[in-house]
Amino acid sequence: MDMSERVLSEEQRMMRDTIRHFVDREVAPFIRKNWKLEWDMTPEHRPSLELLEGAHRIGVRTLGIPEEFGGTPVDPQSEVQTFAMVAEEISRGDSGLADKLVQVWKISKLLQNIAPRHLQEKWFPRIVEDPGFLLAHALTEPRGASDRWLPYDVPEAMMHTKAVKKGDKWVLNGRKQFITNGYDASLYVVYATTTPGAGMTKGTSSFLVPRDTPGLSVARCNETLGGRYMNNGEIVFEDCAVPLDHCLVEDIALTRAGIYFRPGKIIVAAKNLGVGVGAFEKTADYVQNYVQGGRILIKHQAVALRLADMATKIAAVRALLNEAVRAVNAGDHDAESLCVMVKMFASEEIFKVCQHAIELHGGNGIMLDFGIEKYLRDASLFLHRDATVDISKFKIVKAMFPQTAGKYAGPEI
Repeated sequence: MDMSERVLSEEQRMMRDTIRHFVDREVAPFIRKNWKLEWDMTPEHRPSLELLEGAHRIGVRTLGIPEEFGGTPVDPQSEVQTFAMVAEEISRGDSGLADKLVQVWKISKLLQNIAPRHLQEKWFPRIVEDPGFLLAHALTEPRGASDRWLPYDVPEAMMHTKAVKKGDKWVLNGRKQFITNGYDASLYVVYATTTPGAGMTKGTSSFLVPRDTPGLSVARCNETLGGRYMNNGEIVFEDCAVPLDHCLVEDIALTRAGIYFRPGKIIVAAKNLGVGVGAFEKTADYVQNYVQGGRILIKHQAVALRLADMATKIAAVRALLNEAVRAVNAGDHDAESLCVMVKMFASEEIFKVCQHAIELHGGNGIMLDFGIEKYLRDASLFLHRDATVDISKFKIVKAMFPQTAGKYAGPEI
């Protein structure tokens, strides 16, 4: 029994088993069969619609969407744990697919909490009806990405993307970079400065922007090292006008998005964990069947030591993940720092797990057609997403010691 069994309800276990079956029967075979597709530099060839259709068929794509609109119901008391469990299982098969689905879940939860009723009635049914409908959260910009993740309430750290009210419209101008699902999304939640000089938490608003809005263009797909079945994109806004009611939260959007950010860190860590679990499972099978020096690999002490180290790192990440989930559910004062800790800790430890996996496979480990190297590539992304490792550590210290922690942004003294 793995450690996840101890915190999952019977209903969650049943859901996990359904998803695990889907991953083993559909996702993993697709990834192995289509390993060359991952390197196709035409982004339109990589959406893997059949996997989205499979996720839709078992009800996992529509988690986070209210049941009244056709979504899959999730118990509010345990939804963070449920999302983490599902993210881990999907990522065990492919982290790119998990990236796609997680944005649908998280943004749907955000819209459920901050979007006016008529916009929910318009968009939720469309998301449910179309298995290929993807959502994107457009926060990060080409300059000062780390400013967004800290954030400090100084003018120097505010968004460069701006929105100005003109008549019955909000007009957006700016550029967003490194956006998950950005190349393929049909609907974007976009953050922009609306009160310059007020600081990020007092002058940033969020807007719901459909892809076909005049003035919105997708500049390019960012070709990433891993997670390549999700197309990361760069978005440009040039006099992009949306109705006044498409402003979801005016000026205090980053504060209201807290419902998204804390569980979001946990879900990122869970996706990362899934990559590590997948690498460990493949490696454990390999070292118990591959013979070298007249004996199976696991009988060599050096191999056994590495396998033990991999298992220990995975167990440690899972334990911290479960503690962060508990803290969020309980509303504990240290929930913020625990969520950042597990995101950061997972990124470093799972990368090491995947490095062990490649090295224990010997020459096979670096062969593209063998498939184990994909785990290391996918794991590498987590060192940079949702804040870099160093920025995450800065956030942890700032949360623990707000009165004495150093300043990151603002004029030099």
